[in-house]
Amino acid sequence: MAQRYGGKFSPGVQPQPDPKSPAPQPPNVYDNRRPASSRGRTNILFLAPLPFLIAAFTGDARHLVTGLSAAALLTLATWLTREGIVAQDAYDARTVARRPAIPRKIFGAVITGAALALGTTLWQPGFLLPALVGLAGAALHLGAFGPDPLRNKGMEGVDSFQTDRVARAVDEAEKYITGMKDAILRAKDPALEARVDRFAATARQLFRSIESDPGDLTAARKYLSVYLMGARDATVKFADHYARARDPEARAEYEALLTDLETTFAGRTQALLSNDRTDLDVEISVLRDRLKRDF
Repeated sequence: MAQRYGGKFSPGVQPQPDPKSPAPQPPNVYDNRRPASSRGRTNILFLAPLPFLIAAFTGDARHLVTGLSAAALLTLATWLTREGIVAQDAYDARTVARRPAIPRKIFGAVITGAALALGTTLWQPGFLLPALVGLAGAALHLGAFGPDPLRNKGMEGVDSFQTDRVARAVDEAEKYITGMKDAILRAKDPALEARVDRFAATARQLFRSIESDPGDLTAARKYLSVYLMGARDATVKFADHYARARDPEARAEYEALLTDLETTFAGRTQALLSNDRTDLDVEISVLRDRLKRDF
């Protein structure tokens, strides 16, 4: 009997997943954020000292000192602004966070105003006009990049000792994640970089769960320290080896390691969330019984 031929490109045939491609990952509600656009705008600020540098090397000694000082202050302000944006990204990504210890963006705005005021004296002697230029520059800086977070987030009614322990543990875990992402860059393989990013997203789900309930830190401490430290060390060794040999077997073993770690971290996160739900059900049950007795 004749049979209808159908290939993977034939009409009406459902596409089959490629067995070699990694399994799709669930969306990460914590890391699905666009990078702050203001971080890219700070690159423009590195061009701001150019007029002062030109004036410094085309004038007399006063121009040299004043121009170099203004350029140095603007460069410092740009660096502070970039660091402030990085700190705010970390603050925004967490459900429980302390305000940055140093308001870097505010300091950047103040130093920007001082640099512009100082630099303006190269062309306009006096005090009034340079001061107005400095105030305008500081105001525009704050308008473009905003102030730093000035209040703690999600810490109302939370034991400060517990949150400090969690913050230190998560900061240490983030260093391991950063070490993994930095190391895998040496392999010069975008697919591997994306694979490490997916693992980092899964690990950060556990971070966010612990931040929401600091009491879970004891149950998850080895995931934030031992497992991540081992993952970082394995990534460093693999990246160095793969950059030299392009060994497909080593790559397969490394990807299998990441898959196992992903499964482990996801399972730990789910277990913590399940425990939270159990505790909530118990509290609701106790509250219902009390209401029945009282009323």
